[in-house]
Amino acid sequence: MASMTEKEMKFLLKSQQGELNAMLMYKAFADKLGDTNDAATFRKLAAEEGHHAAVFHKLTNKVLKPKNTTALLLPLLYKILGKKRLYKLIAQGEYAAIDKYKQIIDRFPEVKSVMNDEKRHGDTIMGLIE
Repeated sequence: MASMTEKEMKFLLKSQQGELNAMLMYKAFADKLGDTNDAATFRKLAAEEGHHAAVFHKLTNKVLKPKNTTALLLPLLYKILGKKRLYKLIAQGEYAAIDKYKQIIDRFPEVKSVMNDEKRHGDTIMGLIE
């Protein structure tokens, strides 16, 4: 593969950071939800987001730390918006990642598995609403 451009590296680092943040966000949210089906689902999603971050880490070779801003916000948004509205917003974020990752899978095919998981994550979160 040709060397990575600065633009590609920025994109991959931003994606890696986003996956790390999502991992922390889902784990913290699951802890606030307590011992429920939703909490178990968010813990599983957190583990998968951690795997996604590892995929990007292999590409960037950079160690990043998750930022807890959204992890702190989610429980508050849950109280303000309610489960249905918040879960729809979270699912939209998962679906939005699909289009974002589509742009780079030709150049970085290992990201395709991450992209496919984002669709399943969105569907899983939407399934919690019913």
